[in-house]
Amino acid sequence: MLSPVQRLGAGARSAYLEHLVSLDAEDRRLRFAVPRSSAAIADYIERINFDSDVLFGVYGEALALDGAAHLAMGPEFAELGVSVRRQARGKGIGGALMERATEFARNHSITRVSVYCLAENLAMVRLARRKGMRVVVQSGDADAHIVLPSATPRSVTSEFIADHVALLDYTLRTNVESWRRVAIAFAQR
Repeated sequence: MLSPVQRLGAGARSAYLEHLVSLDAEDRRLRFAVPRSSAAIADYIERINFDSDVLFGVYGEALALDGAAHLAMGPEFAELGVSVRRQARGKGIGGALMERATEFARNHSITRVSVYCLAENLAMVRLARRKGMRVVVQSGDADAHIVLPSATPRSVTSEFIADHVALLDYTLRTNVESWRRVAIAFAQR
């Protein structure tokens, strides 16, 4: 079962860093459209401005991020970057992240969300098309975008509920993980 998509704060920088550096070199290249070292990724994460940008994540085993999305927001336009660990693919995580991010953007007066990736990133191109984005492939790059409708009471309520369900899920997972670690410690005595 897919864990809820949680909005992440600045305190999740280290979890996001662990997630991105756990990607192999090819997945990093596909995520950023250029090869990226661990140091370059750390620099990118440090520059995220949580006053304007938003991170979303899906937690898996041992509270590690299986997938994450960075929504870089401007006044009316946002750019979305999505990554999913290879072991967690095929479970709907990328789609759930994209859905949650576009709903957030819609509810915060963003009129258009874009995804830029390499044309060879077929998983991202397919996902963008599946989510209703118009995709233009040119010169080895893919540019996908969607024009968002205005927020409605239903979309705002949906976001509110998603935030609280994800927080409850994370709280429960944290408690289970704590008890699992206690059990392991006692078993090793």
